[in-house]
This record gives sequence, structure tokens and C-alpha cells, in this order.
Amino acid sequence: METGDATRIFGALAQESRLGVLRLLLTAGPSGLAAGELADRLGVPGSTTSFHLSALERAGLIGATRQGRQLIYAVRIAVLRDLLVFLTEACCGGRPELCGDISELLPPLPEESTSMTPAFNVLFLCTHNSARSIMAEAILAKVGGDRFHAYSAGSEPGAHPMPEVIDKLRALGHEISRLHCKSWGVFTGPEAPRMDFLITLCDTENNQACPDFGDKVVTGAWSLPDPAMFNGSNAERSAMLNELYASLYRRIMIFINLPFDKLERMALKLRLDEIGEGPVGTLARSREG
Repeated sequence: METGDATRIFGALAQESRLGVLRLLLTAGPSGLAAGELADRLGVPGSTTSFHLSALERAGLIGATRQGRQLIYAVRIAVLRDLLVFLTEACCGGRPELCGDISELLPPLPEESTSMTPAFNVLFLCTHNSARSIMAEAILAKVGGDRFHAYSAGSEPGAHPMPEVIDKLRALGHEISRLHCKSWGVFTGPEAPRMDFLITLCDTENNQACPDFGDKVVTGAWSLPDPAMFNGSNAERSAMLNELYASLYRRIMIFINLPFDKLERMALKLRLDEIGEGPVGTLARSREG
């Protein structure tokens, strides 16, 4: 690192809010944070946060990648390491080992990629957003890793998810704290994340006017029975939910393993619909309604 580079970095950090931004981004790690979330955590206006982010980016301390409509900022760890080396390389008359060689205390540096790995936004839709789509959101959130962001909504959202669905998901080790019923209108505003995939779990796409999610979204129909319409004993209802969960899990596992980089948009839609043609479960089908 040259002296001029180090001077620019220290100049960028010589401001309390910018130092706070850098520390927050260091906490987030390689996954980074969106500008809006940074502003919320710092309690400052978005325009002020953008000003500080620009200063840190010009100094080379952070980098930005685009995910949908959001810019995600992350610390360039390699630059911080170079700064530490610059500060310590002349230590003790050019023998940094005498003062502990601070740079050697850092873990090995991972390869820094300039390309961004796509993270697909997937929205599951059903009528009440209380069972099927809630299950799908929880499953994808668990098995999709960093490659997928799971969302769910309904055309006529209920007051809350079905308690037995939440109990089932909890028992199977899913994160349930963020699951709640919401209208699909939540995902149509200018601040909403742009969806890459829209998967309907009932006949919503055919019988109701679906909001405009843009011309880039790939749609698929996975018709599944509505648990709210199922008549049966408690044991039968539990078995029915197990069948629905197993069907969704199987379909989602096929979905996340599709060769996305090799399939064109129309081919992806065909594959999505093919996944939806798989078996559901005889109990759920026979006792519905």
C-alpha cells in the first residue's frame, strides 16, 4: 500500500459516522448490508448514509454489489489487511517480528471475487397465506442457503398462520419468528424487493387478477390442496399436513437444484410447471372439501 492510499483511508475514517458504518459492515461480514438497513441501524437519514458510503467506497474500504433493486455494501477485508501491513512493516527498524508482527495474527485471506453470486428472490402465493405458502417460505429459507431469499403472501390474507402449521414447522426445526400473513400488495411497491420467481400454490393465477410483478419474474403453478378445507380427525389432519410438507419439500429441493445458469426464461417456466405436476398425497386429495 502506498502512503497516498493510506492517507485517503484515514481521511475517510476521520468522521464518527463513517467509522460507525465501517464497524457495522464488519459485523455483517461478507454478506454485507443494504444501505436502508444501515441507515435504520445508525438512526440517520438515508441521504446522509449514502454520503458516508460513497466516501468509504472512494477510499477503497467498501464495495457494493446489486441484488435486485438494492445495493449491498460489504467491507473489502483485503484493503484493511494491507493497511495493517503498511502500519507495521517498518516496526522496530524493519523487523516487525519483534513487535508481534500484527498482520500475521490475522486469519488467511479468502479469495476476493469481483463477481456477485445471484441470490434469487422467490415469492410463494396462495389465498390466505396461512398454510401452504407459509410452509414453502419456511422450507426455502432453511434449505436455500445464500442463493435464495424466500417470501410468501396471499390474495386474501388471514389474520395469522394456522397454529397447527406453525407447530409443525417448529417441530421440524424451522425458523418461525418472522412468519406472518400478508397481502401480495406488500411486494408491489417501489421499495419492495424485485421478485425473480413467483410460484402459486393454488388457483390464484388462473382465477384472480394477479398484481404486476414485472416482466422479469418467472412464474410457476404448484397446485396444492388448502388445509383449511380439509375435513378429518386430528390424526388425519396431522397426516395431511405431513403430506403437504413432504410434497413442498420435494418440489423445493428439485427447484433449488435446477441449472439456472443454463436454462433460458421459458425453459425455466416449463421446468417450474413440471415440478408442480408431482404427486401430493392421497389423504389430502381425498378428504378435501
